Amino acid sequence: MDMINRVLESRGFKRILIFVFISIVLYLLKDMLNLILLTFIFTFLMDRLVNYTSKRIPLNRKLIVVILYILIVGLLSFALVKYLPMIVSEIRELIRQLTVFYTAKHNNVVLAYLFNRMERIQLSSYLEQSFTFLIRYFTDISRVGLQVLLSLLLSIFFLLEKPELIEFTKKFKKSKIATIYLEIEFFVQKFANTFGKVIEAQLIIAIANCTLTTIALWILGFPQLGGLSIMVFLLGLIPVAGVILSLIPLCIIAYSIGGFMKVLYIGIAILIVHSVEAYILNPNLMSSKTNLPVFYTFIILIFSEHFFGIWGLIVGIPLFVFLFDVLEVTNHEKV
Repeated sequence: MDMINRVLESRGFKRILIFVFISIVLYLLKDMLNLILLTFIFTFLMDRLVNYTSKRIPLNRKLIVVILYILIVGLLSFALVKYLPMIVSEIRELIRQLTVFYTAKHNNVVLAYLFNRMERIQLSSYLEQSFTFLIRYFTDISRVGLQVLLSLLLSIFFLLEKPELIEFTKKFKKSKIATIYLEIEFFVQKFANTFGKVIEAQLIIAIANCTLTTIALWILGFPQLGGLSIMVFLLGLIPVAGVILSLIPLCIIAYSIGGFMKVLYIGIAILIVHSVEAYILNPNLMSSKTNLPVFYTFIILIFSEHFFGIWGLIVGIPLFVFLFDVLEVTNHEKV
């Protein structure tokens, strides 16, 4: 009995209990997960940008927050108004080219075999379901836009009142729920130091990959660069698998405009970009805990996509890195 009491009163048991409680609460709030994730991502990234700027420009922190939000929202609004119609038309043309290439008759034995295998696994039905999902998702653009707007408002209010919020929250340390507060604080710090930093690193890597790939596509004479660059950027947010997924349509377009030699060129270009990511960007941006084997990465992506949908492909790896950090699973090799 004494042993059971010691287990129940131990910090580890309380931590597990509170973690389960937080998980249940988040599950009950699953309809608001988009808003919660977007708010956290905006807040974390903007807080890092504000801290970086305030160290170099001697201005009031609140003024820096307001200026940065005005600049970023203004630039995004300008880009959407001016370039969105062009990008949408390019994406439509890109989809049309891929559809024409897929449905056309090919004399090449390799291509005929590949398309035959695709038909056997009913790839076309999967693609149709994917396009249906995308159409349904973007037709509900008002709900998505409202979530983004609310996330931006919550993040700017948080950053404007960050010192006051921290001071107010510290009062819970001396309250009757101090034990619960300390454990929640532990999980929040772990979450910010792992999930937030991995998301930040994925965003930087996706921007770098998109820039390098777009330059390579421009040199190779690819059409619809705007649509292709958006595709490469979005897929670049998916660790490891994003490179493979983006390579498939790029190879199809390369073959349609220049045959197998163009496919070879784009393969070499993507290999160079992936090498820059693997040997330069990842070691400098990602911690050792995110250096997962490829098999584990794909398993995590498959299960996270099943449970969280499209969001799972982006946040699946950061969430598991957070769990690894909580469980103190490290990937340091002994020398």
